Amino acid sequence: MPRIVGVDIPKEKRVEIALMYIHGIGRTSANKILKAAGISPDLRAKNLTEEDISKLSAIIQREYRIEGDLRRLVAGNIKRLIDIGSYRGYRHRRSLPVRGQRTRTNARTRKGPRKTVGVVRTKETRAAKPEGKE
Repeated sequence: MPRIVGVDIPKEKRVEIALMYIHGIGRTSANKILKAAGISPDLRAKNLTEEDISKLSAIIQREYRIEGDLRRLVAGNIKRLIDIGSYRGYRHRRSLPVRGQRTRTNARTRKGPRKTVGVVRTKETRAAKPEGKE
């Protein structure tokens, strides 16, 4: 398994796809990196030479913010929104959709599993129920 900037990329996949396993690199970025390094996107990751891997690593480290740095940046941006009390920060704090999606239905990914809301009855309240109405 080739290792690029601290991430093991899958060896059986094409380099173009394998680079996308690095957090912060998508399809477009992967293609730009490969073009700058002069590597064919059709090449399999297991066929990369040490020289190719070092070229890719150098380009990625020089031009892109990836993995831990990117995660820290995003977390900092969200924390800033929460601290200044913006509407988006409020939505993040309440674990609700941030970008204007509806919440009456859907939004289950963000809100989590449904919480059933109902009446909790004790034995005494069930016994006090009027006759004939069951």
